[in-house]
Amino acid sequence: MKGQVLLFFLVVFPRFVFGQVSYSIPEEMAKGSLVGYIAQDLGLDVKRLQAGRARIHTGDNAEYLQLNKEKGLLVIKEKIDREALCGQTTPCALHFQIALENPIEIFPVTVVITDINDNAPVFEREERRFEISESAVVGSKFMLEKAIDPDIGLNGLQSYTLKPNDNFILKMNSQSDGGKKVEMILQKSLDREKQEYASLLLTAVDGGEPQRSGTMQIHITVLDVNDNAPVFTQTVYKAEIKENSVNGTVITKVSASDADKGSNGEVSYVIGNSMRGLSNVFVITEDGHLVLNAPLDYEKAQKYEIYVEAVDRGGLSDSSKVIIDVGDINDNTPVIKIISSSISIGENSPSGTVVAVMSVNDPDSDVNGKVECTINKNTPFAITSTSSNFYSIITDSDLDRERASEYNITVTCSDEGVPSLSSSMLIMD
Repeated sequence: MKGQVLLFFLVVFPRFVFGQVSYSIPEEMAKGSLVGYIAQDLGLDVKRLQAGRARIHTGDNAEYLQLNKEKGLLVIKEKIDREALCGQTTPCALHFQIALENPIEIFPVTVVITDINDNAPVFEREERRFEISESAVVGSKFMLEKAIDPDIGLNGLQSYTLKPNDNFILKMNSQSDGGKKVEMILQKSLDREKQEYASLLLTAVDGGEPQRSGTMQIHITVLDVNDNAPVFTQTVYKAEIKENSVNGTVITKVSASDADKGSNGEVSYVIGNSMRGLSNVFVITEDGHLVLNAPLDYEKAQKYEIYVEAVDRGGLSDSSKVIIDVGDINDNTPVIKIISSSISIGENSPSGTVVAVMSVNDPDSDVNGKVECTINKNTPFAITSTSSNFYSIITDSDLDRERASEYNITVTCSDEGVPSLSSSMLIMD
């Protein structure tokens, strides 16, 4: 009887199954809740899951789901917060693979996480104060704080109300970040002699069931003579910055002019509220320079849209948008993960026998994330790319246990960035 060549992984002929199994579940399901009858939906017997040592393979370290091999069920392992997982991205989905051995089979699975109305609209500040001239003309606009609601669709922010609204009405415009720009428009002239102070309540409401809301108090002091609002020189500013830029880097400069003279024509700049708390990432100086205030990561965000306001001493304001494109640098090495491997293989195994399957991922973009993998020479093995981000190690020549009973195989994966970054993994030792 012929001997066995000792390796440290599982020998099989892998079967990549591309028929997608998909589930849809709401967020915040309790730990242990049923997602689906995975064995039945994959057309597998429960005994196959057990004998094949079925397991879940994810592309990151976060594992929200668990496989119950005894009952063939997919269940919740950790409660899922859709907003923490995907933010405003929709649809929000978990993509992973069910891997089995003897023989190796890979089944792709997608679980879509749907939104529930578990967040109320929230204002960053509890109150806002305006000083408005009694000579402000009807139609003058005043930018109000945007409310933030991380929910999406009908569960997200839908509308605002302002009470009492004797002198002002609200105007809303949808924005590209999913929020709603809200302006307070003067519809009836103010008279300081009749009313010097006014308090209004701004309420933001969503469309969920039950409906949720948040409020902000607006305090108005009526002043004299400021009849021109600032006007930005551009409605949209565009800028670029590399992800490795240091704090304090000036990104761009915005500018607004005010036709008034004296203190009523003095303009200051602020960053408006946003869905992502960008006031911590960027700051703006008194003269309109937008400055980096926190580290950037291209892999987390490739673009930012910031709304800046120009406010004069009389409280009149204008807004403009700054679009910032983040440039990628080659700062991530390829990540190698073994999906399945064998521990031994017969010396009479035919050429092309698969002995290991692995996934390789590099989150950088373009050539910085393009990866090529190799193994050490002078072994009877080769490495091939079986599909996107997946590689197999196969036999490519005859094996002879008497000549060599075990092998050390080192996989090295390098990206095409300049300089190139690489990772290595010892498969056998």
